[in-house]
Amino acid sequence: MRVFDFLRDENSRNEWYILSNGGVVQEMAHIANGRDTGNCVSLLRVNSANSSQTNMLILQYSCTDPTASFVIYATVDIVAMNVVLNGGDPDYVALLPSGFAILPDGSSGSTGSGMADAGGSSGGSLLTVAFQILVDSIPIAKLSLGSVATVNNLIACAVERIKVSLSCENA
Repeated sequence: MRVFDFLRDENSRNEWYILSNGGVVQEMAHIANGRDTGNCVSLLRVNSANSSQTNMLILQYSCTDPTASFVIYATVDIVAMNVVLNGGDPDYVALLPSGFAILPDGSSGSTGSGMADAGGSSGGSLLTVAFQILVDSIPIAKLSLGSVATVNNLIACAVERIKVSLSCENA
């Protein structure tokens, strides 16, 4: 649950989300989906010093249950999102979802809910990362080695930042 809460919380997002460029992330809308507060759809805005990112929002879906947790997000254009929010056709909003699947690692200290047992110990997690990015607007363009290296670096950097942030919480 600690990994799930860390990844879905807008206040800790700039610790791992490379594309926020250290900007402050603000939740603009929150739509609950069930009784658990972690099950929701959120609309986030990155307040970045980089002016090229001021037209972007993050649409995020998060859900959790005793077997797994998911944080799925996609960067969306603010103009397109405003059209949808005002009743427009959502088919014109381009979505390239990225995100995380968090599963309990099955160690003996972990309970079915992923929470610490009565003795105070807890198991670990298996974190699966999926990342999509548009590297060329031409559908038949070939993927370059540079593009692959860029995406690899983005994922590696995000995973390292997550590991560092979560290990600092233990200290």
